[in-house]
Amino acid sequence: MSADHRRLSLWWDGLPPDLRRPLGSPLPGPATFDVAIVGAGFTGLWTAYYLARRDPSLRIVVLEAEVAGFGASGRNGGWASALFPASLEALARATSRDDATRMKRAMITSIDEIDRVARSEGWDIGWARGGTVIAARTPLQLRSARDEVANARSWGFGPDDLCLLDRAETQARLGATDVLGGTYTPHCAAIDPARLVRSLAGAVARSGVSLHEHTRVQAIEPGIVRTDLGDVRAEVVVRATEGYTRSLAGHVRTLAPVYSMMIATEPLPQHAWQEIGLGMRETFADGRHLIIYGQRTVDDRIAFGGRGAPYAYGSRISPEQDRDAAVHAELWRVLVDLFPVVHDAQVTHAWGGPLGVPRDWWASCGIDRQSGLAWSGGYVGDGVTTSNLGGRTLADLITGADSDLVDLPWVGHRSRRWEPEPLRWLGTNAGLRIMTSADATEARTGRPSRLAAAFVRKLGH
Repeated sequence: MSADHRRLSLWWDGLPPDLRRPLGSPLPGPATFDVAIVGAGFTGLWTAYYLARRDPSLRIVVLEAEVAGFGASGRNGGWASALFPASLEALARATSRDDATRMKRAMITSIDEIDRVARSEGWDIGWARGGTVIAARTPLQLRSARDEVANARSWGFGPDDLCLLDRAETQARLGATDVLGGTYTPHCAAIDPARLVRSLAGAVARSGVSLHEHTRVQAIEPGIVRTDLGDVRAEVVVRATEGYTRSLAGHVRTLAPVYSMMIATEPLPQHAWQEIGLGMRETFADGRHLIIYGQRTVDDRIAFGGRGAPYAYGSRISPEQDRDAAVHAELWRVLVDLFPVVHDAQVTHAWGGPLGVPRDWWASCGIDRQSGLAWSGGYVGDGVTTSNLGGRTLADLITGADSDLVDLPWVGHRSRRWEPEPLRWLGTNAGLRIMTSADATEARTGRPSRLAAAFVRKLGH
């Protein structure tokens, strides 16, 4: 593996030699398969993994422009959570309350499924089912935490799913500054995502699936995938490209590539962890509008990330955008504000990458039976677990299995396309500025930001 690939993230840099070795060669030329999967991230690989086990006779190919796990799958925050971007209320409006709760339960059981597969395959993925603690650090955030728990109760989710913590209970898990209380859910595991995606890719390759890395797909059409190395024909074509979807012909407005950034500290001494907490390797965040997220790694670093990078005009994506000095500096400022004990620690890694955002913030998967085109994506940064559910669902849809997954409310959902430029650029970056200023305004005034609320109602999450 090249040095450039190791620079993709802390997770890539820490891969053991057996997970760094090449897994697939470029496509040798035009070919024919039963199922062609575009993208060797979590979605494409989970789909191939389950398809190969459902029907070993299928001829399956996975096509990847770079290397397996190059995108968000190998760079994310390492949360295997039950988070789904569309709210229960939105799901219920489109289907029913029962279907909305089924969707949530399917997300929860998908965490268990990742753990089951990793154990059965013998993968070392840094798994720790410590749950998630969200600190409330202002009175408004505490009010929101209470409202969130009350809403969960109204949907039938009890204390074993989400509970309200007082100040002492929160600080016992997360020793952050200015804590007033918080929430805790056990439905999340901290993982090393690059170890998971590379282990999964290896298992897929060993199962007889053809994995072709360094094969750039230019367009997908019914029955055909057009690559720079020749056309691939297949009865079913799966789009599993997430933040890189805009690179496919005709898909510039399907998903907006929004960048998330991360930093990682050097391994911290035990006296620091006595102050920080995270004794169960809980994942953590706080209640601000502009999302932050973190975890304690297996080797006692803090891996910490957040939104804040500007959206590039025309949905442009490039290696230069994987690092943003201003956003990385702000992440460090926030981390030190949360945990002053880290102020002398070294930041050893700084990275980022695009995630896929649909116009209505609603992840989806499905298949068009007439054209044979299938897809899963639009996870809005919550893809570690959702991609596993998507892979299993696509395997059932493609093979015609009558399972309890194929009629979940995200199956077959169609998000409308993003606005053309310059409206897409103006709206996306305006939202970023509004959410950033809303946190400062609310901290200063103690009142909810009307501008932020109006923006969410008008343009989405």
